[in-house]
Amino acid sequence: MWRLFFTVVVMVIAASSFAVADSRPNFLFLIADDWSYPHAGVLGDATVKTPTFDRVADAGVLFEHAFVCAPSCSPSRSAILSGQHHWRLDGAANLGGSLQADVPLITDLLLENGYLIGKSGKGVWPSQHVYRAKKPLPDGHERFPKFLDRRATGQPFFFWFGGEDPHRPYDEEIGEREGIDPAGIQLPPGLPDHPIVRKDVSNYYGEVQRFDRECKEMLRQLEIRGELNNTVVIMTSDNGMPFPRCKATLYDMGTRVPLAISWPGVFPRNRRVADFVGLHDLAPTILDLAGVGVPGSMSSKSIVDILRSRASDQIDPKRDHVLTGMERHVECNPQRALRTSQYLLIKNFYQGEWPVAPNSDYNYNIDPSPTKTYMLANRDLPGIKGLFQRAFEMRPMIELYDLSIDPQQLNNVADVSEYASVRSEMETRLVTELARTDDPRKNLPGEIFERFRKRESRRQ
Repeated sequence: MWRLFFTVVVMVIAASSFAVADSRPNFLFLIADDWSYPHAGVLGDATVKTPTFDRVADAGVLFEHAFVCAPSCSPSRSAILSGQHHWRLDGAANLGGSLQADVPLITDLLLENGYLIGKSGKGVWPSQHVYRAKKPLPDGHERFPKFLDRRATGQPFFFWFGGEDPHRPYDEEIGEREGIDPAGIQLPPGLPDHPIVRKDVSNYYGEVQRFDRECKEMLRQLEIRGELNNTVVIMTSDNGMPFPRCKATLYDMGTRVPLAISWPGVFPRNRRVADFVGLHDLAPTILDLAGVGVPGSMSSKSIVDILRSRASDQIDPKRDHVLTGMERHVECNPQRALRTSQYLLIKNFYQGEWPVAPNSDYNYNIDPSPTKTYMLANRDLPGIKGLFQRAFEMRPMIELYDLSIDPQQLNNVADVSEYASVRSEMETRLVTELARTDDPRKNLPGEIFERFRKRESRRQ
């Protein structure tokens, strides 16, 4: 009897000690709203100042080929939380669409395994998630210090900070207040060089700097509490900058985003990784690190092996490409893309036309901005006409860009005879990958596609 009693006491003490000294890491997820690669100091931008992002990169791993699944906020964030390509998420594949109740999310799984979940700022808005008993992230906005104060001793946490920068509308003078020199900006590809555009981009940079400063305060709170060394810090963005031919497109300025991840003392520091990763890969990665089983529904792959590796930055053949896509941002404009280190291939399902009125002024997939207004007003001017056509007008069924000679992705070579074999190979590979990920659009060629297109057009 005494031996049994002693055994029970030891087990209780051991369980209590484990609860106090939980060795699982915390997670601080810092996500900007509309921040494009390469707009960070550590990524080579000499104008914008991002000391917090640079610090996370220096303390851990910097990803040079990180891409969102969809260049639109709520489908991108739904993909991140679910670990699935957004086209597998039914209505949540669209801006404002709702996740189904049976989709496993990292926040639910972590909560079930003892994690405290918190959120400040933007979650998966404007989605309402009407099919679920609760939203993917907590309602309301909790300040990070208060969140840390209310957790139980030793309890691991996951905290999501959804910055509202650099989403529009902008304070017209924030760039100047933040010390941004418009003349020093390297303008994104596809935008005309004009003072109106430069000021608009400088305000975008100013908001990037403000987001970076907000993240700095959260790292300071971790330091104050001695939690920084046991916290995985992830800093990134949900899609590209809100300018023509950027956000809501499958060009790099819409899909390629900054990503840095640190865990001091566990992940090697100051590493650059060339492997291609999608942000939906973060879900199984977080679960792996937390010791939580990864659901079979997740179509993404954990990158823990990359984070722990000390190998060179050569691209792993298993991670030599990424898939991106669009369904509906504001207007329905379904697309899929395959991006490798040398080529970008885009398939436009609404081939040869916009699914909106012929007057390009009504293209609501491009956020209102001084840059958009300027380009619309001057669309026929030399030097702007070609940029306007690329950003606003109809697109062909297939776009192919040779990144070795056209890194800005401005010259479509899909119909150039010298690229016929490349196009064929990339199209075949794209179709194969879409089938592997259960994309419902994989079987929509010819007449089937035409019926689908007409049905979608009637819904506009």
